[in-house]
Amino acid sequence: MPRLSEVIAALDALWPPERAEGWDAVGTVCGDPDAEIDRVLFAVDPVREIADEALELGAQLIVTHHPLYLRGTTTVAADTFKGRVVHTLIKHDIALHVAHTNADTADPGVSDALAGALDLRITGPLVPDPTDPEGRRGLGRICELDHPETLADFAARAAARLPATAQGIRLAGDPKSLVRTVAVSGGSGDSLFDAVRAAGVDAFLTADLRHHPASEAVQHSPLGLVDAAHWATEWPWCEQAAAQLDALSDRHGWDLRVHVSKQVTDPWTTHHSSGAPN
Repeated sequence: MPRLSEVIAALDALWPPERAEGWDAVGTVCGDPDAEIDRVLFAVDPVREIADEALELGAQLIVTHHPLYLRGTTTVAADTFKGRVVHTLIKHDIALHVAHTNADTADPGVSDALAGALDLRITGPLVPDPTDPEGRRGLGRICELDHPETLADFAARAAARLPATAQGIRLAGDPKSLVRTVAVSGGSGDSLFDAVRAAGVDAFLTADLRHHPASEAVQHSPLGLVDAAHWATEWPWCEQAAAQLDALSDRHGWDLRVHVSKQVTDPWTTHHSSGAPN
């Protein structure tokens, strides 16, 4: 079996930590570099349910997209929910490794997985990484559909292809407008509207669209907006990342057993359509 340090070195080659944003907190949160690893669990969120799942699976390593401690802390006391996660992991010799914005801009990265889940043809990054001479890395992806479809049908495609969440899919724009090109960005994407408009695409699929940026975007142009749950737009990366680690395991003869959590850890659990009484 490989040691944790060997597996982490392979993961860092896929998603180099130096490519993470300066505000981010990526890398190994806990774990003994000399511990042997034979089972790995991928998930979006490092929450208690995922720690418990790893324990039940007998996994020695969890790889998550979201950091456990994005901001500094002065305690890992077990009476805090993050501290309880840390205690559970260390007590049971389970390591935790995070690939966040360094996975967002990777090739392939989070938005490649999102485009793949929707069966879109990628033509390039939405915001290219200027340090990539091949022009493949960067934030978000610009995509084409094989055949034009209405914005309503494209939103229905997203609803059918992405994991189910309480939020579902929200749509802004003319449902009957034709969509030929799409920008996608896993996770929160309303900071990218300038790049989306510059790309001249027909629609933008992302998550966490706020009222004012979304309102201004649809007033500014006929751009269609498709807003999914944050967790749902990033979960496809877990399957992609697991496949990447599987391939590395085969290449190195590690015989790792790699799992993807199917637990929905999106914080929203129920949805009710609103409306004034008649």
